[in-house]
Amino acid sequence: MKALTALLRSRETGILLALALLVVVTCTINSKFVFSTDGWRDLWITPSILLVLAVGEAFVIITKSVDLSVGSIMGLTAFSIGMLSIAWPGMPPVVTFIVGILVGSLLGFVNGALVAVAKVPGMVITLGTLYAFRGIDVVWAGSRRINASQLNPDLLALGTASIPGIRIPYITVIAVVIVGIAAWYLHNTRSGREFYAIGSAPQAAELYGLSTRSRMLTSFIVSGACAGLAGVLFAARYGTIASNAGSGYEMQAIGAAVIGGVAIVGGSGTVIGAAIGAFLLATINRALPILGIQDFWQKAVLGVLILGAIILDRVMADRRSRRLVAERLPR
Repeated sequence: MKALTALLRSRETGILLALALLVVVTCTINSKFVFSTDGWRDLWITPSILLVLAVGEAFVIITKSVDLSVGSIMGLTAFSIGMLSIAWPGMPPVVTFIVGILVGSLLGFVNGALVAVAKVPGMVITLGTLYAFRGIDVVWAGSRRINASQLNPDLLALGTASIPGIRIPYITVIAVVIVGIAAWYLHNTRSGREFYAIGSAPQAAELYGLSTRSRMLTSFIVSGACAGLAGVLFAARYGTIASNAGSGYEMQAIGAAVIGGVAIVGGSGTVIGAAIGAFLLATINRALPILGIQDFWQKAVLGVLILGAIILDRVMADRRSRRLVAERLPR
């Protein structure tokens, strides 16, 4: 009974219900939103890239920081593997994924090292690397555009193929597997729980003996690796890569994590919630035109959702604090 009560009260359940309500209302207006071949496929494939980014962003936010560079890392990684595909036409997709994750991890290491060594807030460091990585991408790419004909056909097939029968895209399966691994790690391992301890009370974590620098560095490497993987999925999904690839994804990733219950002040939240938040944001972007809402309102909706999530987190934190104080008072 307690488990059921906790489930019903959880932030993830509320977001999942909001997502289900949105899908039902949109389907009532236009049944093709889900009940068609393209609609069903888009329902799953559209959030996949954002979902992977949100998982990496959740690691950083849980440790009481923010990574603003994930969109730039994603774009630079996508162009890197595109250029490698041109140089090595027969490059296996497995190698493509390995290279993408390694490039993203390296860029994430740069972020984490600057934050850990310089002891400058992650928001400041990654605001700089956002433009630095994007600048490298723009200088390298110039006016060039990598087209689908220049990428490995097997990689492109992975971006469009689905599991027979249930018709769920393979890149969605990859994204869900990443969520599952990250969720298990954070919930079931001591090192995973240390991320929450550092985010909740950094000074207390240091006094306890936890290595806040190494955990902070690890969180940015994970974020970079997820952004690198997202870059590979972007190339597989769209087949066209230019210097603006990944632009704007950083705010969506942060928004998905925060809306999914990852507290912007650190120390709480789950990657599963961040994943559901990514699904919600992507579904909203698809649903708004069907509901007759103009495109420019999409960013306004994102802003309202983020503000609402932050206010809700603050209210819930105050409520928990008052409850703990009441429980400690003598009766």
